[in-house]
Amino acid sequence: MRFDIITIFPGIFESLFAAGIIKKAQDKGMIEIQVHNLRDYTADKYRQVDDRPYGGLEGMVFKPEPVFKAVESIRQPGRSLVCLLTPQGELFNSKLAEKLATYRQVVLVCGRYEGVDERVSEYLVDEEISIGDYVLSGGELAAAVVVEAVSRFVPGVVGREESVRHDSFSTGLLDFPQYTRPRDFLGHKVPSVLFSGDHQKIARWRLKMALEKTLAKRPDILKSRKLSEEEKKLLSEIQEERKES
Repeated sequence: MRFDIITIFPGIFESLFAAGIIKKAQDKGMIEIQVHNLRDYTADKYRQVDDRPYGGLEGMVFKPEPVFKAVESIRQPGRSLVCLLTPQGELFNSKLAEKLATYRQVVLVCGRYEGVDERVSEYLVDEEISIGDYVLSGGELAAAVVVEAVSRFVPGVVGREESVRHDSFSTGLLDFPQYTRPRDFLGHKVPSVLFSGDHQKIARWRLKMALEKTLAKRPDILKSRKLSEEEKKLLSEIQEERKES
C-alpha cells in the first residue's frame, strides 16, 4: 500500500515515520510513504501556494491550482483515494481506517492557514477527514495519525494480526484490561480468572470488562452498537453490580 502526503512542511514527517511499526513496514516493503512539497507544483518564482480569500476576510487560503496539479501528477490509476485533512471532514475512526486500507494508494492533502479553496473539496478529493472536533495549525499531524491507523490494517504490518482484532474500537468496544508480571504489585493483584486456564471463562471476563470500560468511559459507543444476547446479559450484570456497590 502507498501513502502520498501533500504538504508545505515536508520536514515534519522525517522523524514521525522513522521508528516503530511504520519504519519496519516500510523496510519490508509492505507500505510506501512519499511526502511531496506542495510548493514544487507552483508556477511562479515565489512558489506561492496561498492567497487572500475573496470577501475581505483575514488569513490566507490555499490556491486550487497547485493542489490540483500535485494530486493529478501523484494519483495512480486503479484503487486510489484522495483525502483532504480538514475539521469539516468525516470523523476518523477504526472503521474508516479499515476502509482506507482496502485501497492501493491513499493521497493525503494537508490543509493550512484558513483552509483550502472550496473547489478542491468539490471537484478533486474523494473524502474529507477530520481526526477530532478541534483545530490544528495544519493537517500534517492528522495525516500521520491516518497513516499509522490505516497501516495497522495492512496484512503483515502488525506482527500478530490477532492483536489488531483485539484493539480498542476494532470490536466496537474499548479494549479489556491487560496485565503482566508481577502478579502482585504494591498489593494490587492480577484478577485470578486469568490464571484459571479456562479459556471460555477468560473470554467471558474480557468481554464483560470491555463492556464495563466502554459503559464508563464511552457510553456513546454502546448507544450505537447492536448488542448480542450475551452482551445484553453481561450489561445487566454490570448494572446490578453497580447498584449493589
